[in-house]
Order: sequence, then C-alpha cells, then structure tokens
Amino acid sequence: MAMTADDYLNAFLQLLPPGWVYPRSLSGTLADTLKALADELGRVDARVDDLLDEADPRTTLEMLTDWEDVCGLAPDSDSLLYSRRNAVVRQLRYRGGQSRAYFIALAASLGYSITITEFRPYTCITPIDQGIYNEECRFVWQVNAPETTIIEATCESPCNEPLRSWGNEVLESAISYLKPAHTTVIFSYGG
Repeated sequence: MAMTADDYLNAFLQLLPPGWVYPRSLSGTLADTLKALADELGRVDARVDDLLDEADPRTTLEMLTDWEDVCGLAPDSDSLLYSRRNAVVRQLRYRGGQSRAYFIALAASLGYSITITEFRPYTCITPIDQGIYNEECRFVWQVNAPETTIIEATCESPCNEPLRSWGNEVLESAISYLKPAHTTVIFSYGG
C-alpha cells in the first residue's frame, strides 16, 4: 500500500532534530518545503503502486499496448478492453499446436466459430471432386469464418465499454501469430 503525502509529511516532521530551529508546526517556510517534498513522494509512491497493477496483463490499463506488442497482437482500436486483456493472457498461456482442432479451439476461445480447409496437391488418386492444386499448396490452409462476428460484453467488462463489438481483426491477429512458420493462412469470410 502506498504512503500518502500526509504520511511522508509526518515522517519528515518526526525526523527533524529537536530544538527551536526546526519547528514542527504545519505553517512556515520549512513546513511548506516539506509539504512540497511529501506531495511529490506521495505521487511517486502512488505511481509505483499503479506499476504493480500494470505488471499483470489481467489488470493492465496504461501498458496494454506494450503487452500486445510483446505478444505480437495487433488489435482493432475498437476492441473491448477485456477482450484485449484476455487476448494477451491467452497468448502468454498458450503452449501452441499445429492441428486443426487447436486452431478451431483457439478461435472459439476468442468468440469465433470457424472451420479450416486444407489444400492437398493433385495426384493420380485424388478424388474427382477435389480441386487441382500444385505442390506449393501443401503449406496453405484457409480459415472459414462468418462475415461478421458479434462479440458481446460480459460481467467482467468495464461500464464504459460497448455491449457489443463487430470485426475479425482479433481472430486474424491471433491465428497469424500462432500459425506454423512454414505455412500460409488465408482468411475467408461469409458464404
């Protein structure tokens, strides 16, 4: 818990040497100087307390963009605060994976319902209804999502945030960051 300016002022007054040269009254030049020092130390102490909250991504406010930079996230400016915090925490906690089930679960945790299409090169045993793809398409996969996804606020949302938000930027950012490095992901929205 941070010490207030009054706490610092009382400490300063108690640390003064005894005698008539250093009056302990709250008026006069010495008291005004000590008040100014106490105010500044109280302000700095309160900011240090704030820094402890900023060190935890679940409670951060001022340093949220720094946390997002560390995690490689690029959220939309209209994203809700709690969803941005959750994306950072999720990014720090996830171990990763390369399966379709992993990315579908990741999208579901972000509030999106998706399917994944993988492309395979054409061979002589390829079914007739499959597209004809070359060898490079082996490392391309497609995320199929609704054209517009609505994310609703929860009871954890701050009071000044909208009840709903639209957009797929969070999904694209999370999947692009976590995809295997040797692959290319394509995003398809709508029908």
